[in-house]
Amino acid sequence: MTTRLLLCVMIGAVGVSLIGGFPAPAAAQKMEEVVVTDTKLRTDDGAGDYDPWESYNEPVFKFNYKLDKYVVKPFAKGYNLFIGDGEKQVITNVFDNVAMPKRFINSLLQGKFGGAGREMARFLINTTLGGAGMTDVAKYQFGIERSDEDTGQTFATWGWDRSRYFVVPLLSPLTVRDTVGYVFDLALDPINYFIPLGASVGKTAEDKLNYRAQNVETFEAVEEGTLDLYSAVRNAYLKKREKQIRE
Repeated sequence: MTTRLLLCVMIGAVGVSLIGGFPAPAAAQKMEEVVVTDTKLRTDDGAGDYDPWESYNEPVFKFNYKLDKYVVKPFAKGYNLFIGDGEKQVITNVFDNVAMPKRFINSLLQGKFGGAGREMARFLINTTLGGAGMTDVAKYQFGIERSDEDTGQTFATWGWDRSRYFVVPLLSPLTVRDTVGYVFDLALDPINYFIPLGASVGKTAEDKLNYRAQNVETFEAVEEGTLDLYSAVRNAYLKKREKQIRE
């Protein structure tokens, strides 16, 4: 099993080498200005999804989709040939356990002290009884669910309640608020402080690849059953974020 886990990390590192050379968009250079003005700009309440940058976002979405279809998806299918479902779940559990500080700190910042307590309890239980987080003992033996909190949600509870949709090359859908929050979340990842940058990037790629491999059939079903994939993904993401912020 150890050999297979090592293999999956190597596959993730190869994935980074294939996609890591694409430059960030020129629009990202204006991020500081956007952060200042984002919460001041509004559309009519009935205008639907807040996407004033659609003319930029949609081509980037198509680029990401083709990259996923022709690079990530084949890697994910090959990954599935070597890594079993149980091992993929172990990888998910370990990364989830390591990500505890992000959820713990943001729970505190949002005043959700019960969620912060659950995160601390989950970390202690899964680290000691779950083999350094390989098994989610806290959930399945003690019924302690994780608190799904991040910095983007924290910003929303602090008043940045609406933010324009923003598609970044190589990343999942975001908003401007969640993009800024994503940077803070990276800083809250303990791995970034204990291993070299290259290994940290490899870990992130492996995490994404592992998730993609676990959901190959789900992604295919969505692709085949949706006429306007861009609008569907945008709407699903924004609705999901609204729900997470309300909870």
